[in-house]
Amino acid sequence: MIHDKTGKGNDYLGWVDWAENYDKDEYDRIKVAAKRIQDQADVLLVCGIGGSYLGSRAAIEMIQGPYGTSDLEVIFIGNTFSSTAIVRILEYIKDKDVAVNVISKSGTTTETALAFRLVRQFLEEKYGVEDAAKRIYATTDKSSGLLRPLADAKGYETFVIPDDIGGRFSVITPVGLLPIAAAGIDIDALMKGVSDATFDLNTEDLNANPAYVYAVARRILEKQGKVAEMFVSYEPHLLFLAEWWKQLFGESEGKEDKGLLPTSVNNSTDLHSLGQFVQEGNKILFETILTVKEPLEDMVFPFEEGDLDELNYLADKSLHWVNQKAFEGTLEAHVETGKVPNILLEIEKLDAYNFGYLVYFFFKALAMSVYMIDVNPFDQPGVEVYKRNMFRLLGKK
Repeated sequence: MIHDKTGKGNDYLGWVDWAENYDKDEYDRIKVAAKRIQDQADVLLVCGIGGSYLGSRAAIEMIQGPYGTSDLEVIFIGNTFSSTAIVRILEYIKDKDVAVNVISKSGTTTETALAFRLVRQFLEEKYGVEDAAKRIYATTDKSSGLLRPLADAKGYETFVIPDDIGGRFSVITPVGLLPIAAAGIDIDALMKGVSDATFDLNTEDLNANPAYVYAVARRILEKQGKVAEMFVSYEPHLLFLAEWWKQLFGESEGKEDKGLLPTSVNNSTDLHSLGQFVQEGNKILFETILTVKEPLEDMVFPFEEGDLDELNYLADKSLHWVNQKAFEGTLEAHVETGKVPNILLEIEKLDAYNFGYLVYFFFKALAMSVYMIDVNPFDQPGVEVYKRNMFRLLGKK
């Protein structure tokens, strides 16, 4: 069903062979535009919501880590109605050189459209209409929607959101690649990861396809009475990878009163908050743990004379080793004592290649897993309900 494109929502399976079929000329333009953004701006505002920002934020934070050294600061806007968040961002950028990547297929997503009008007016007042247009990059539908005619009228450089790839799968398209490249990340390596995963995971042999193993394991655990899946990481800069994963799975399988609730924790931090529930609470969940062999940074813990803090037992051990032992001890506690099932995923390092490989792994697993409960993985009809109510209350005709 996935490869023959015969299942529900099959017109959104463009990601399956995207590594072979993407527009090479547009890809080259992304690299050129990314370099231009780096030259013209101190701050890039990425204006989008849901799949239009979660993937690129997950990639940038995962690969660069906390307090990254990129000369270009990437700030995400247009993903909230919070007046405080919006006003504070506008205040923060007023004395900086700014570029904007606005991302919306329809151009009607209210959070994004509202923020973009404010940012567009800010840029036009700061640089003038003509120069502002050179700092605005629009990623949108190739021919329809509200953003396309606006971009054409103003003269923005534009990139296309493919018709056959939905928002939560779009990080490997211009939606994600432009801000990721602008942040200084090697998108060639990212796409090589996608390409290798496409090849490696193109087998129906369950013994040879870890994406399908993960997909089947999720459904087995659901049949055993689990109603929630908790994504667990042990690096703070994987927090938005978890947020991206929650959208991917929650929006894809939460239909027809079916699906697992996707939730997440970041350990060891959250062991001091939700750890008690996982260990001894209602047995409604299983954990999916992502571990990393090589951290971005590491150091050896020092010896101290007198040992007043009684930490010399850690002397000469690396901090990553300590983190690994925290994971191993927690795994034993949750599985052996707490009887909470765990699925373990491991990647080599936090780089662009592994990010590309990992997101395709999750795409493939998601498609298999959701088809197994006989729903369309690629639509989100329930999202429209809150929008109708909101528009009525806002007075939109």
